[in-house]
Order: sequence, then C-alpha cells, then structure tokens
Amino acid sequence: MVGNSKRLQLGLGLLASLIVIAIAAGAAYYIYLGVTGEDAVATCKSELDHCMQKCRRTSSDSDAAQACQKVCQREAYLCEGLKR
Repeated sequence: MVGNSKRLQLGLGLLASLIVIAIAAGAAYYIYLGVTGEDAVATCKSELDHCMQKCRRTSSDSDAAQACQKVCQREAYLCEGLKR
C-alpha cells in the first residue's frame, strides 16, 4: 500500500509541474505579443509600411519594385477612404 501512495504522489507532482510549465508558456506568449505589438490592430500606415518593405525584399528589378509600391499606395488610399 505504501508503494502505491508514493507513486500516486509522484504522478500528481509531475502533473502539477506540467500544468505550471503550460501556464508559464502561455504567459510568456502573451508577454511576447505585448512587447512586439503583433497583436495590435493594424493601421493603414502600418499596412503601407509592411507592404513597402515586402516590395523592397521581393523585387530586385526596379520596375517591378515601383509597380509593387504603386499597388501598396493604392491599397493605402483605399484603406484611408474606408476609414473616413
């Protein structure tokens, strides 16, 4: 009987440790989102900045980059128009 009691306590201790680790991981994730601002609502300006950065990274050809930037500017203009 004594052996079963120790195994049960060991199992409960392990389960409690896993629960604490899961809670800590969840808290760390939400702290990360708060620090990086990734959970923030995107504004038209932030979307334009993100789009322009993507154009610079993906387009090595200047004509393609300019076309991409025009699309970004058009989308930003539409975004601003919808918010008014």
